[in-house]
Formats: sequence, C-alpha cells, structure tokens
Amino acid sequence: MNSKIKGSEIKILEGEILSNKRLARHFKNADEKAQSNGEKVKNKFWKTLAKANKQLPAVEQVVAAYYCAFDPDTPNRTRAILLAALGYFVLPLDTIPDFLFGFGFTDDIAVLTLAFSAIKGSIKQIHIDAARNKLGKP
Repeated sequence: MNSKIKGSEIKILEGEILSNKRLARHFKNADEKAQSNGEKVKNKFWKTLAKANKQLPAVEQVVAAYYCAFDPDTPNRTRAILLAALGYFVLPLDTIPDFLFGFGFTDDIAVLTLAFSAIKGSIKQIHIDAARNKLGKP
C-alpha cells in the first residue's frame, strides 16, 4: 500500500521503514567503516595531539573524549560522534590545514566543540581521570 505525505515527493511504502533487508543494505559496511575510522584515530591521535597541544584550549577534554570513544560501555551514537570528530582532528589536511601555525587547528576545535555539545554528559569521570593520568595531571 502506497501513501504520500502532503506537500512532499517522499513516498512511504508499507513496511519499508522497519524492513531488516533495507536496513542491512543501507548500513552494509557501517561496522567495517567505524572500525577503520577507529583504527585511524588510534594510530594518529597521540602524534596529532603532540603537534596541537599548545593550540588546543581543552587538551584534557580532547583526551577524555578519546578514552570515551574507545570505552566499550559508551553508547554507539556517542562513540560515532566522537570518532567522527577525532577522525577530523587527526586528518592532516582539512578545511584549514593543520600546518598553518596559529590557525591550523581552529576548524578542528570547532568540530570538537560541536561534538562535545552533542554528547554532553557522556564523558564520564573515569575518562577524565584517564586523561589526567595520561597527561601527568593530579
């Protein structure tokens, strides 16, 4: 049974939204992509952080976000948001190339700030403690 939403060209087919086949096709490689992005972040995070350390206003929060993203207890939505933002952070060339001293990480800071506001409250004390420990802070 077909129906139309008034004022829209979107057609909704009965059962289409909940169809497992459709979801499987749509998200066919999502797990592999997420794992690949996670590996890229793991491999490049600390090196990028060392370069950006003096330009980032909230290094502790970025490191806590890293630990939150790789915590198995973190919800998938939160993990996806953090891995996307951290993935952008570790990319060598982005909107404003990271090698431009004083400006290179401003776009990364904006992306991270948006991610932090989207996952507000998801970074737990254990992630903050791990970040402080890694950074040598009490």
